[in-house]
Amino acid sequence: MPREKKRRSGRRSPLAAAGLIGLGLVLTGGLYAGASAAMASTADTAATQTLTVEDGKKLFQANCATCHGLDLQGTENGPSMYGVGAMAVDFQVATGRMPLQMQGPQAPQKPVQFTEDQIAAMAAYVQSVAPGPEIATGRVLDGQGDVAHGAELFRVNCAMCHNVAAAGGALTEGKYAPSLDGVDPRHIYAAMVTGPQNMPVFNDMNLSPDDKRDIISALLWMEDNAGAGGLTLGSLGPVSEGLFIWIFGIGGLVALTVWITAKSN
Repeated sequence: MPREKKRRSGRRSPLAAAGLIGLGLVLTGGLYAGASAAMASTADTAATQTLTVEDGKKLFQANCATCHGLDLQGTENGPSMYGVGAMAVDFQVATGRMPLQMQGPQAPQKPVQFTEDQIAAMAAYVQSVAPGPEIATGRVLDGQGDVAHGAELFRVNCAMCHNVAAAGGALTEGKYAPSLDGVDPRHIYAAMVTGPQNMPVFNDMNLSPDDKRDIISALLWMEDNAGAGGLTLGSLGPVSEGLFIWIFGIGGLVALTVWITAKSN
């Protein structure tokens, strides 16, 4: 009789299946790690590259030209940028006021939309086309000026809008003077030089660079010594102070009168 051939079961060893799965995982992990490293390297290279004036021009055209015009001469929706310089661009963009979300009494401060490099590139582009004040640096921002003199200058020139404690305040027609607590010194200096929103321009004839330095020093001192004179009551001025006196002062006198009357009876 002819021998019957043994049929193969078709089953593979469990070890072989585990080996194939492990090999697949190793290959997949290796490819993923390699791709991630390559992408990270590319991102790091891009991050270390300094943006140029041409990059600033592209950013301006994509985000600002709709209102300010491709030639920076302004439109019906936005003013001309000739003469504003890098300082005004840095102030408006680095504080989040620009790009503007909607037309209103004034541009509100909001989260910043660009990186520091992108802001610097746009400021450099505007400065190259229509020169104006440069971004302030160095000594005027060091906070080492005459605090007493700066506080006096602030009370005379700024407190009527920003409040004597720099807490901000309401103006007419929905406008307002913002709080100066926590504001970057370069933006305080830029606000005095460029006069954004409803703020007047304080040129060197009004306030010298040393005067501006003293004001910044006073504001930084107030920020570090909040409430040096006692309970601030929100630093809202006579309204909150009068309310406090009315409620607790007059209320205390009434309570004392009632108590005395009750004791006498």
